Amino acid sequence: METAASTGDTAEMKQRVINAIKLVYDPEIPVDVYELGLIYEITVYPVNNVYILMTLTSPNCPSAESIPSEVKERVLEIEGVNNVEVELTFEPPYSQDMMSEVAKLELGFL
Repeated sequence: METAASTGDTAEMKQRVINAIKLVYDPEIPVDVYELGLIYEITVYPVNNVYILMTLTSPNCPSAESIPSEVKERVLEIEGVNNVEVELTFEPPYSQDMMSEVAKLELGFL
């Protein structure tokens, strides 16, 4: 059974994971991968194992190897994180609709 403290700790850890992911940029786009909408799911398990489901702007993205690796490295740098699994998917396919308002503004789409 989850206690209020463990639920709060998980929420805090998830925010720390998001902050770490926001340090990762697609080399071709001046917006971080979180705001681009490339992160589909973040799950923090009770022992601070982190699962991230993400996509890329295209299956042929030249940074297909480096972006998921950098996401994993950034999250592993968080104190208290035990393990990070990053899974890459292309379902659903990425579209610009997945970008945050911040990303759309930064890229001049608004």
